Parts: sequence; structure tokens; C-alpha cells
Amino acid sequence: MTKRRSKKKKSGSHGYGSSKKNRGSGNKGGKGNAGSGKKGQSKRMTEDGVQKLGETGFTSRQPDQNGLNLRDIDDRIESLVEQGLAEKEGDGFVFDAGEAGYDKVLGRGHLNHEIEVHAEKFSSSAERKIEEAGGKAVEK
Repeated sequence: MTKRRSKKKKSGSHGYGSSKKNRGSGNKGGKGNAGSGKKGQSKRMTEDGVQKLGETGFTSRQPDQNGLNLRDIDDRIESLVEQGLAEKEGDGFVFDAGEAGYDKVLGRGHLNHEIEVHAEKFSSSAERKIEEAGGKAVEK
């Protein structure tokens, strides 16, 4: 025959101690697939077969661009002429950013020389500043 306990002796904790200690996802090992580790839960079926979690990785939204600021062009225009990456034409210069290994011309700084810049891309501020200095922004 089973004995009946009084209300005072019943804990209601189911072995967890205080009910405050048994709240939230931390007690379950996390939410979703968290804490599954190497176990079978860490694999899921896709169209290509079994895919392990974390296999896809992170991809950046922006493509890699190699940019050059106007201040760098202005500061180094003389040395770029000596290296053969730019040419002097009359009072101004012609600089090809693609030959120098740059994809985009950015607008930080300002130009003190008239420079005709050839590049694949220009920022809007770079185009404006080049034309204000009396140069040209030529897209390839």
C-alpha cells in the first residue's frame, strides 16, 4: 500500500530545485539546432543530399573592389608619371586607374591638378570633384 504525503512535504520541483532554475532555452541545451554537435541532428537533407550545418559559410554582398582616393592620385601624380602609369599632357595629366591596378576611383580628398582619369567606376563625389578641378572622369 502506498503512503500519502502531506502537502508540506511535497516539493513540486521534479528534481530541478527551484523552478526559476529550470526556465529558458539554456536548460534545454539551446534553441533549434544549438548544441547538437556531431550528433545526427546536425545533418539535414537538401536537394543535393545530406548537408551538414555550417557547410555553406558566409558570402559578402559586395564584390571586392580595389579603390583609389582622389587625394592619393593628386599626391602621387608626379611619381605615377615617372613610373609610366600616367602621362603629362600640357598643363594637365592623364591617369589610367585600370593600368595601375585599381577598379574604382573614390572621392576622398581633392585635386589640385587637372587630371583626366580613366577607370571602370567612379563614386559620384569623385566625378564631381574631378570636373570641378577642370579634369575629366572617363568610364571604360
